[in-house]
Amino acid sequence: MTDPHVLPAHLPAPVDDGGAAHLTGQPWPALALPATDGTQVRVSGLPGRSVVYGYPMTARPDHPLPDGWDVMPGARGCTPQACAFRDHHAQLAALGARVFGLSTQSTAYQQEAAGRLHLPYPLLSDAALELTGALRLPTFDVPGVPAGERPTLLRRITLIVRDGVTEQVFYPVFPPDRSAEQVLEWLERHPT
Repeated sequence: MTDPHVLPAHLPAPVDDGGAAHLTGQPWPALALPATDGTQVRVSGLPGRSVVYGYPMTARPDHPLPDGWDVMPGARGCTPQACAFRDHHAQLAALGARVFGLSTQSTAYQQEAAGRLHLPYPLLSDAALELTGALRLPTFDVPGVPAGERPTLLRRITLIVRDGVTEQVFYPVFPPDRSAEQVLEWLERHPT
């Protein structure tokens, strides 16, 4: 079994397909998403800055990864990315930023990862693809996801949202385990 905490050597880098070019300056819709902490989160209504990192799918110990996962550019690395945001959470909070993970997986599926990885921030579920569709977030379809989960997955993207409007977009995100550091560096250069 592949260790989801470790990125394999020679991981293929995703290319910028232009799928996020429209997002800077875009207001977020007034949609509430279920979170792994049991709340409903409406990012559009949060004051100040929020960091929302979209990811395809966290690995679970009881489910194999879809065939070819490691060779799909941008697919592999959700666990290292989540752990990097966990490890830098206090620094991000000190800069005034809330952190949220976002995927198209169900809340029940996400709760396993949030607990296992000891995430100090909630994961948001867009299983109905409402936010994904409203913002036109970049996606890809993958056969072989766990039963009951959506085969349409988010491409890895990190958005900084300020007062309900997308302020900064990181896309494509690579390598995923450096995503939190890239966000920290940007926030330090752009204080509120």
